[in-house]
Amino acid sequence: MLNPNLIELESSYLKAIAQPTRLKILYFLKGGERCQCEIIPRMKEDQSNISRHLARMRDMGILESRKEGVSVYYKIKDKRIFSLLSLIDQMIRTEIKERAKLVKVLP
Repeated sequence: MLNPNLIELESSYLKAIAQPTRLKILYFLKGGERCQCEIIPRMKEDQSNISRHLARMRDMGILESRKEGVSVYYKIKDKRIFSLLSLIDQMIRTEIKERAKLVKVLP
């Protein structure tokens, strides 16, 4: 039987990345640790909005942060997140190909 607590945690984790701005942040951080002062202008959104996204992903254990003076630096806690995203990309590409085949067989 599936553990309901685990299901709830999985759901919360997926919700924490299931938002376009958060995915953009993850891909931006793929290259390594970045200062929040670099992240905010790159996302071209309101500072408070980006801060909330960063905090949510940090609270879920997706990101780690450290403070240096007045600057806050963020990095990916576990790079396996990109394996998950790659798997999702593969699934999407497969679905697109299957739908394209269906369209080709239509009169």
